[in-house]
Amino acid sequence: MSGAGGSERPGERPEERPEERQRLVPPIAALGQGGVLQELVLGAGQPPEPGISEEQRRAREEWEALEEIQSGLGGTSGAAPPPISFTEALQHFQSAELSSSRGKAGAPGRRGILAALLRCLRGPPRLRPQLRAERELALAMAQCALDDSERVHMRILQTIYRQLTRSRLGCPRYGAHWEELGFQGADPGTDLRGTGMLGLMQILFFVLDSRTLPLAREIFQLSQHETQNFPFCIMSVNITRIVIQALQEERLSRECNRRQQVIGVLNDLYAAAFLRLSRLWEQQHGTVANAGFFLKELELSTKKRPRQLLKSLEAYLSRGLRPPSPPSSQTHFSSICDAGVEPEGDS
Repeated sequence: MSGAGGSERPGERPEERPEERQRLVPPIAALGQGGVLQELVLGAGQPPEPGISEEQRRAREEWEALEEIQSGLGGTSGAAPPPISFTEALQHFQSAELSSSRGKAGAPGRRGILAALLRCLRGPPRLRPQLRAERELALAMAQCALDDSERVHMRILQTIYRQLTRSRLGCPRYGAHWEELGFQGADPGTDLRGTGMLGLMQILFFVLDSRTLPLAREIFQLSQHETQNFPFCIMSVNITRIVIQALQEERLSRECNRRQQVIGVLNDLYAAAFLRLSRLWEQQHGTVANAGFFLKELELSTKKRPRQLLKSLEAYLSRGLRPPSPPSSQTHFSSICDAGVEPEGDS
């Protein structure tokens, strides 16, 4: 492709196949960030002219469309959308049309039927009627898929990225940068099966709440440890899945009734479970190879002793976080552990 001379314009390569054009998308976004994109379309060093040709107009639209696909944000990849608060995101889902998702959430599976039978036999507390709408909203979010065309979804993704990386810039919708945050591949949406947008909403809560943000960043640092690393976001999604199951099985009804809320309990339990996991991971030198063992223990603790987990989080946050140690291969992340609260559950 010609540079400043502008002798070769985009759109003058009819022999280019679609798959070849797709491979050009990443460098296009990079060019756009540096302001080179406009020069390629309009001519190097030349200001835009009011009467550009039809061919130039089509070329510019083509480049902008490719850039939009790359960013997934309805704008250039260099201009990040405004961050979103947890309250604003939740209000979006409260007002959004989630009827199809609510229908899926209301259909009990085998596990739900078994839990209903156990309730009849053992008589655990039921969720109060005034909280059932909030429960349905949480389960509907868990059935809601990540949608590229929904700007609120994209703002949630961008806010999570910027909070964890401390970056002021946005990032493309697809790319290896999501793997650095602990997703399996270039598209976070593929990892949200079973948790849907609730999986992202709980990460959003974790990295925005002033009480838990330092903890989230400490655990994110632990996830990048030289020998004890783990995929942060994949682990987060697994914790959300456990929390959803506990809600569906009426394991959290007592606490929800006590606090007169559902989503607040889910978020605190998620943070408490992540704290518990990080404590076990550091103490027992966990690796990805034995992640299943830790998740199984975490599931038992979350479902059988949710109140104890929440008390552990309260004790940890009330004592405050120590300043994080410099990253090193010898770092043991002892600040993740709260020596004042003994581990609970089976090991």
